[in-house]
Amino acid sequence: MSKLLVVGMTMNVKNLFSDIPETLRRELVEVLLRSDSLRVERIVSRGHVTPPGQWYDQADGEWVILLAGRAEILFAGDSEPVKLLSGDYLNIPAHKKHRVTTTAADTDTIWLAIHYAM
Repeated sequence: MSKLLVVGMTMNVKNLFSDIPETLRRELVEVLLRSDSLRVERIVSRGHVTPPGQWYDQADGEWVILLAGRAEILFAGDSEPVKLLSGDYLNIPAHKKHRVTTTAADTDTIWLAIHYAM
């Protein structure tokens, strides 16, 4: 049986666009919901990118939607990054190597990421 952990078990309404710090030295990653096979995160980037030479190679799949801002993701083997604007979403299969090459530096780039195991 799968366990489900809901962050902040009270029934208070939250907003994905609120409580964002004025300065972000590092990308902000917050887990909103977690179970054995699922993790939902809010990610806020402001000019943050994957460090040079680093690639994400995740054991789980990741479905991501860009709620605000703009970003570019490069997949291993591709010569051009995928450009994302507000409202764009994509599914990244498990072990599909990728890196974030650009996020807007002048505005918040807000992602909703759903990590899932099959």
